[in-house]
Amino acid sequence: MKFNNIDFDTYLKNFPDEKGYFGKYGGSFISPELQTAMDEITEAYFTICKSRKFINELRRIRKEFQGRPTPISHLERLSSSLGNVQLYVKREDLNHTGAHKLNHCMGEALLAKYMG
Repeated sequence: MKFNNIDFDTYLKNFPDEKGYFGKYGGSFISPELQTAMDEITEAYFTICKSRKFINELRRIRKEFQGRPTPISHLERLSSSLGNVQLYVKREDLNHTGAHKLNHCMGEALLAKYMG
Protein backbone atom coordinates (compact mmCIF):
# COMPACT_ATOMS: atom_id res chain seq x y z
CA MET A 1 0.00 0.00 0.00
CA LYS A 2 1.30 3.46 -0.91
CA PHE A 3 0.40 6.83 0.57
CA ASN A 4 2.25 10.08 -0.19
CA ASN A 5 4.93 8.07 -2.05
CA ILE A 6 5.61 5.87 1.01
CA ASP A 7 5.49 2.13 0.43
CA PHE A 8 4.15 0.83 3.75
CA ASP A 9 4.88 -2.78 2.80
CA THR A 10 8.63 -2.09 3.11
CA TYR A 11 8.75 1.09 5.23
CA LEU A 12 9.42 -0.48 8.63
CA LYS A 13 12.06 -2.76 7.17
CA ASN A 14 14.07 0.36 6.29
CA PHE A 15 13.16 2.71 9.13
CA PRO A 16 14.10 3.81 11.67
CA ASP A 17 17.76 3.87 10.70
CA GLU A 18 20.60 3.10 13.14
CA LYS A 19 20.33 6.60 14.63
CA GLY A 20 16.57 6.39 15.14
CA TYR A 21 15.60 8.54 12.17
CA PHE A 22 12.58 8.10 9.93
CA GLY A 23 13.93 9.95 6.93
CA LYS A 24 14.64 13.52 8.08
CA TYR A 25 12.55 13.08 11.25
CA GLY A 26 13.34 11.33 14.52
CA GLY A 27 16.44 10.66 16.50
CA SER A 28 16.97 11.84 20.04
CA PHE A 29 17.38 15.42 21.07
CA ILE A 30 19.19 15.34 24.38
CA SER A 31 22.32 16.89 25.80
CA PRO A 32 25.60 15.13 25.02
CA GLU A 33 26.01 14.44 28.76
CA LEU A 34 22.90 12.24 28.68
CA GLN A 35 23.63 10.58 25.35
CA THR A 36 26.01 8.03 26.91
CA ALA A 37 23.33 6.90 29.38
CA MET A 38 20.72 6.71 26.61
CA ASP A 39 23.11 4.63 24.51
CA GLU A 40 23.47 2.19 27.45
CA ILE A 41 19.69 1.95 27.80
CA THR A 42 19.26 1.39 24.06
CA GLU A 43 21.91 -1.33 24.02
CA ALA A 44 20.34 -3.04 27.05
CA TYR A 45 16.91 -2.91 25.44
CA PHE A 46 18.10 -4.47 22.18
CA THR A 47 19.96 -7.12 24.19
CA ILE A 48 16.85 -8.29 26.06
CA CYS A 49 13.87 -7.21 23.91
CA LYS A 50 13.57 -10.59 22.20
CA SER A 51 14.37 -12.60 25.32
CA ARG A 52 11.56 -15.02 26.14
CA LYS A 53 12.13 -14.40 29.87
CA PHE A 54 11.75 -10.61 29.45
CA ILE A 55 8.67 -10.91 27.23
CA ASN A 56 6.99 -13.44 29.54
CA GLU A 57 7.62 -11.29 32.61
CA LEU A 58 6.28 -8.20 30.84
CA ARG A 59 3.17 -10.14 29.76
CA ARG A 60 2.64 -11.36 33.34
CA ILE A 61 2.97 -7.83 34.70
CA ARG A 62 0.54 -6.48 32.11
CA LYS A 63 -1.99 -9.20 32.86
CA GLU A 64 -1.78 -9.08 36.66
CA PHE A 65 -1.27 -5.36 37.24
CA GLN A 66 -2.66 -3.63 34.16
CA GLY A 67 -5.65 -5.78 33.32
CA ARG A 68 -4.28 -6.67 29.92
CA PRO A 69 -5.33 -7.63 27.41
CA THR A 70 -8.23 -5.20 27.63
CA PRO A 71 -11.59 -6.47 26.40
CA ILE A 72 -13.33 -5.48 23.20
CA SER A 73 -16.95 -4.46 23.68
CA HIS A 74 -19.68 -4.51 21.05
CA LEU A 75 -21.60 -1.23 20.86
CA GLU A 76 -24.88 -2.97 20.16
CA ARG A 77 -27.30 -0.06 20.53
CA LEU A 78 -25.12 2.41 18.62
CA SER A 79 -24.54 -0.17 15.87
CA SER A 80 -28.27 -0.75 15.43
CA SER A 81 -29.09 2.96 15.53
CA LEU A 82 -26.58 3.66 12.74
CA GLY A 83 -27.91 0.92 10.51
CA ASN A 84 -25.84 -1.66 8.68
CA VAL A 85 -22.66 -1.44 10.84
CA GLN A 86 -21.17 -3.30 13.77
CA LEU A 87 -19.11 -1.07 16.06
CA TYR A 88 -16.66 -2.30 18.69
CA VAL A 89 -14.39 -0.46 21.11
CA LYS A 90 -11.22 -1.63 22.80
CA ARG A 91 -11.66 -0.79 26.48
CA GLU A 92 -8.40 1.04 27.18
CA ASP A 93 -10.33 3.10 29.73
CA LEU A 94 -10.29 0.06 32.02
CA ASN A 95 -6.52 0.31 32.48
CA HIS A 96 -5.38 1.92 35.69
CA THR A 97 -4.21 5.53 35.13
CA GLY A 98 -4.68 5.28 31.36
CA ALA A 99 -3.12 2.83 28.95
CA HIS A 100 -0.16 4.69 27.47
CA LYS A 101 1.39 5.76 30.77
CA LEU A 102 1.35 2.32 32.33
CA ASN A 103 2.42 0.50 29.16
CA HIS A 104 5.46 2.71 28.88
CA CYS A 105 6.42 2.69 32.55
CA MET A 106 6.08 -1.07 33.08
CA GLY A 107 8.43 -1.78 30.20
CA GLU A 108 10.92 0.82 31.42
CA ALA A 109 10.83 -0.47 34.99
CA LEU A 110 11.42 -4.02 33.83
CA LEU A 111 14.30 -2.85 31.64
CA ALA A 112 15.80 -1.02 34.64
CA LYS A 113 15.48 -4.22 36.70
CA TYR A 114 17.35 -6.21 34.06
CA MET A 115 20.03 -3.51 33.86
CA GLY A 116 20.56 -3.78 37.64
